[in-house]
Amino acid sequence: MGQTAARHTSQEFVAFLEEIIATQPAEREVHVILDNFSAHRTAQVNQFLQQHPNVQFHFTPTYSSWLNQVESWFSKLQRDVIDRGIFTSVADLKRKIMRYIRLYQKTAKPFQWKYSDVRKRIPAW
Repeated sequence: MGQTAARHTSQEFVAFLEEIIATQPAEREVHVILDNFSAHRTAQVNQFLQQHPNVQFHFTPTYSSWLNQVESWFSKLQRDVIDRGIFTSVADLKRKIMRYIRLYQKTAKPFQWKYSDVRKRIPAW
């Protein structure tokens, strides 16, 4: 699922979570992976979580975006749609992003990430 917004406030975030919950069976556990953005940690968000005990948040560690597969997906979106894109308006940009999300969902596969350069490994002390 995807959504575009002019701003990223806790109100918009909770509205998006409500949309997600509405598409799921009531008994299904929903796990949401998040960064530590302040809009994800407000009283409004906490109230949502209390009302939906089947929803669990998992926060990525600070400064770990290189590990975050969601960040990898957004990087792919940027390369595939935004870089060198031509947009006639903000509405056109939103339309193209949402079309990309719908098409991507049809063939989505888990990211396969592997650390392979042993020369750059941090030694264990």
